[in-house]
Amino acid sequence: MNIAKNRFSLVLTCGLALAALPAAFAGKDAEKHFKKMDANGDGQISRAEHAAAAKQMFTHCDTNQDGVVTAVEMEASTALQGEKPGKHDKSSAEKIQVIDQNGDGKLTAAEHEAGTEKMFAIMDKNGDGSLSKDECEEGQKALKKDK
Repeated sequence: MNIAKNRFSLVLTCGLALAALPAAFAGKDAEKHFKKMDANGDGQISRAEHAAAAKQMFTHCDTNQDGVVTAVEMEASTALQGEKPGKHDKSSAEKIQVIDQNGDGKLTAAEHEAGTEKMFAIMDKNGDGSLSKDECEEGQKALKKDK
């Protein structure tokens, strides 16, 4: 169970960290999404680039700019992006719960940042401090397995 929760946490954080990229690293727009995160164009997503995308996503979701993302804000952000939750997708509240360190049902910027950093470290399989397209694609595959 702990492994499943850790995997889901990784996947959720990855999803959150990918900003407004609902189909990141999957499907026909994968190249475009990867390039958007790869700010310096070196074919890798550095820890700093990953963190910047995560921060951008958090800021986008935090509609009232109070440093906290609620399930309502997350759902509104998802709707604005044109995403519709799948039949078997977790609710926004369930997604938040996975990385909500203090159990208050809200995601603070610090909780999001910590989860993003943890996820990056797990996805960086070769430990080189950056994510390749393959490493990102593996993260997306893990997401699909946990749904």
